[in-house]
Amino acid sequence: MGGYGWISFTTDYGTFDGFVAACHGSIARVSPDTRVIDVTHHVPPADVSRGAAVLAQTAPHLPPSVHLAVVDPGVGTARRGVVLVTPNGLFVGPDNGLLIWAAEALGGITAAYELDNKDWMLGDVSRTFHGRDLFAPAAARLAAGADPSEAGPCVDPVGLTRLPDPVVTIGDGWLEAEVLTVDRFGNVQLAAEGSALSGLGMELMVNGGVRARRGATFADVNVGELLVFADSADRVAIAVNSGRAVVLLSVVPGDIVRITAR
Repeated sequence: MGGYGWISFTTDYGTFDGFVAACHGSIARVSPDTRVIDVTHHVPPADVSRGAAVLAQTAPHLPPSVHLAVVDPGVGTARRGVVLVTPNGLFVGPDNGLLIWAAEALGGITAAYELDNKDWMLGDVSRTFHGRDLFAPAAARLAAGADPSEAGPCVDPVGLTRLPDPVVTIGDGWLEAEVLTVDRFGNVQLAAEGSALSGLGMELMVNGGVRARRGATFADVNVGELLVFADSADRVAIAVNSGRAVVLLSVVPGDIVRITAR
């Protein structure tokens, strides 16, 4: 294989400690010419679903890459490390559902391998820092041109761990959908695709008691009013012009939001 010029890097490590830098160091020690795109390191701690959603919505907009992702509450347990092959890039990380949505967004999994090649690891592997000692050096080797099959035994993609599909239900004049993410602006992203809004009209109610308007930009409603729109990932989203929808609606990821025509 020709390798990849880029590694994308997604974690819940934060940037207050040296965890991200140590992983960058592992990559540089193996493949110093490979460039790294830091997607985010502020996935809420251990929130695998949020990490999966962010990665899936970002990966299609990146250059062909090895996508390194570590949100891994099961680190040090029997959960596998895996390498996933897609038509448009590779994925490296834990087998806990984190990688699947993004792999599907890049064309689907064509092959999968358990990551257990000792020669790919850097020194003694810490039981609590697989990002540095296992996943980062493996991503670097793949970026440098190693064949994914060298990572370890072949894995049937059907047996990979999957996250539950988010709840989306659409009826006549209404939809119910699970909160997928909340961004730093307080905008609430739902699991429903943007096209789900097509049958609801312009004047809406959210969760039975909050008036909202369907629009395309934040300025389509007055300051302090609620907007329902299709966001940049083509998901139904809810915002407040110059405010925080998450506060107004008092929801968290995993909650169900109901939107109806009025």
